[in-house]
Amino acid sequence: MASTESARADSTRGRIVAAARDEFARHGIAGARVDRIAKAARTSKERVYAYFRSKEKLYEHVAAAELAAPAEAVHLDPGDLPAYAGQLFDYFTANSDRYRFVTWGRLELAAAPDGDRGPYRDAILTKIETIRRAQEAGDLDPAWDPVDVMAVVSQIAHTWLDQAELAAVARHAAADTTPAARRAAVIRAVGAIFPPAARTGSEH
Repeated sequence: MASTESARADSTRGRIVAAARDEFARHGIAGARVDRIAKAARTSKERVYAYFRSKEKLYEHVAAAELAAPAEAVHLDPGDLPAYAGQLFDYFTANSDRYRFVTWGRLELAAAPDGDRGPYRDAILTKIETIRRAQEAGDLDPAWDPVDVMAVVSQIAHTWLDQAELAAVARHAAADTTPAARRAAVIRAVGAIFPPAARTGSEH
């Protein structure tokens, strides 16, 4: 009996998290409604609050998973930033809902009084430290501030997701209208600014 109740609770919690992910991706944190989340999860608002004390706590829970997924799928190699940009392009093009979720979090949490804390800041700081170590090892131009490296590469990689109107025009007006052409442009642009490190191995 206990195991049945536990499974039911896990199922309800899972539905709440899935519904919250969709709600936050569509409406952001401020615009999300707990009653809509409860309805989509086939449960009550009271049950949502029983699992998560507030809408913000629910967002934090979902955000942790939403950040972990791309971190596992996309590998930051500071010695080959063009390849990293290509991976970002591929991942978020295939997971546009996840990108919208992350974008809402970046916008709203950065504007909040405690915007200097949380999962987004922690994820960015980890990447910046990885870039700094690569510069110290000679794999990346040390003349750049690691923060600027992260900002420039991310912006280029996300260009076609951030500029929906330009992406729509490109699908009809570009010389090559394929997504592969947009991806190639991202890689070429990052490569022009941050050429891959010349690495030597055991073979000559």
